Amino acid sequence: MPLLLPPMLIAQAQVQMGCNGTLLQARGRAELKRAIAALRLSLNLEAEAATADGALASLQARLDAVRQALQQLGVHKLEVTSPSTWSRAAERKQPPLTTASLQVSGELAPAQLQRLIRQVGSLPGVRLSPVNPRAQASGDAGSQARLLKAAYGDARAQAKTIAAAIGLHQLRPLEVDVEGGGGMPILMRAMASSDAAPFDPAELPEPVERLSLLVRFCAR
Repeated sequence: MPLLLPPMLIAQAQVQMGCNGTLLQARGRAELKRAIAALRLSLNLEAEAATADGALASLQARLDAVRQALQQLGVHKLEVTSPSTWSRAAERKQPPLTTASLQVSGELAPAQLQRLIRQVGSLPGVRLSPVNPRAQASGDAGSQARLLKAAYGDARAQAKTIAAAIGLHQLRPLEVDVEGGGGMPILMRAMASSDAAPFDPAELPEPVERLSLLVRFCAR
């Protein structure tokens, strides 16, 4: 009667039988910069009043001003969350207050960065969050292929160096585990002085695609 092994043990046995040499492992990394197509913006909007009804009414008025300003900037994919409220108890010579807040997000052209910061960031109750540069969607398949090729080449070069150091010269890939990555958001804040140099979207770091993979080789 033949002996049946669990699938995991079968896979391990296949790897071991497939490598009649030394098993090497190397991690390869690659990154690719892409042009900025749009900026993803987000902001927090708040208003305070003595009552929850008053805070919500003030928040609604501020939201209307923010919405109009964003529409003038050509913001699209606009999203507004439902408001939340919380109360603050009376403190030293300060009456109790209720705060209402919500979040607004959307996308705009990079050329509108300065106007976003100056015109929207200076509105009452607005607190701007980091903008996130978005790369163009076209060419994703090609960029992914280039990243994979570069990361694999990096891993193979490392494994080749290790193999040569121990007197081996032939490499055969056995297994590849692929991982992804992302870019960093860009911090921004409203400017107080009109004489200061404007925020230049050309100075924003380009979106970076990152990819890493772990490759196991059989060295002989």
